[in-house]
Amino acid sequence: MTLETKKSVFVELGKFLSQFSETGSIQRSSVLYNDIFFDDFEKLIHLSQSHNGWYTPDQVYFSIQSWAEALTEENLEKWLSPYESEFAKSDKNEKTVALILAGNIPLVGFHDFLSVLITGNKALIKTSSNDQHLLPFLAKYLIAVDENLKDKITFVEGKLENFDAVIATGSNNTARYFEYYFKDKPSIIRKNRNSAAVLTGKESHEELENLGEDIFRYFGLGCRNVSKLFVPKDYSFDAFFQAIFKYQDVIHYEKYANNYDYNKAVFLMSNFKLLDNGFLTIKQDSSYASPISSIFYEYYENLEELENRLKNDSEQIQCIVSSNLTPNSIQFGETQKPQLWDYADNVDTITFLLTTK
Repeated sequence: MTLETKKSVFVELGKFLSQFSETGSIQRSSVLYNDIFFDDFEKLIHLSQSHNGWYTPDQVYFSIQSWAEALTEENLEKWLSPYESEFAKSDKNEKTVALILAGNIPLVGFHDFLSVLITGNKALIKTSSNDQHLLPFLAKYLIAVDENLKDKITFVEGKLENFDAVIATGSNNTARYFEYYFKDKPSIIRKNRNSAAVLTGKESHEELENLGEDIFRYFGLGCRNVSKLFVPKDYSFDAFFQAIFKYQDVIHYEKYANNYDYNKAVFLMSNFKLLDNGFLTIKQDSSYASPISSIFYEYYENLEELENRLKNDSEQIQCIVSSNLTPNSIQFGETQKPQLWDYADNVDTITFLLTTK
């Protein structure tokens, strides 16, 4: 398969995904193989919560729409054109790449899956027990579009064997196991990371409202979810609480509410001082990783010192949200809409796949 052919296959997948929306899915006659896949995918979306309680239909629809927006001819061209010379050298260097995927948010491993196939390699995939259905379904759609992909995609349940490289995502604890187990293979091993926001107190209501999206999307389970706020001395959280009030319905979701009640009780029993609005607790803490239904904050003296702190802590941080206060910061409300060229942990997956022997 040529690169152009592979890109066209994923463009077709993007067109397929673009039909599905929380406000109402619309089947379009121009989309390939809708007669086989459309109804079954709509059913799978609504069954996802029975497979993983966190995968509510609105969260799955959001993930699907995000990928539909990403998988366009224009985006794929923009993403891959800088690697033109590397692609030319790697045509005959097919590898089998083992993918150990996380399952914290819907289709969280899709970028790795896409990267392996678009570089002309074979994907040997071990899905998370929390996300075993969405990616295999999309793989079937891709194979229907181009049967040449059938020999390029393998899902395994047991031990991973006969592979040349590995991309594995897990916790800090599992990462140590991965690093030992795969020490003789070229690898990308991803650990726990969290995202932070830098506030000045001058943010608009809209910006703080959008920050709520960065906090509550996927119930805060993703590494791109903001779990830490850096605020200036004497910062008032009143405007923040007013802006995020629109997300109050999150407390009506049982799994989130259980986490809220439990974590709040733990904090209070430990005599921690909390700010609380009935669906989110805010606690002063130096850690980046706050539990579900809680967010940590820290005061900063000046932005230059904070920038040095963030640079030193870069191994713990996935992304930073601000009004252009730090280098490469992301605008409010955009953390869960990464572009194809926004690599997890800032590790260039395409270069790894094209240059690894």
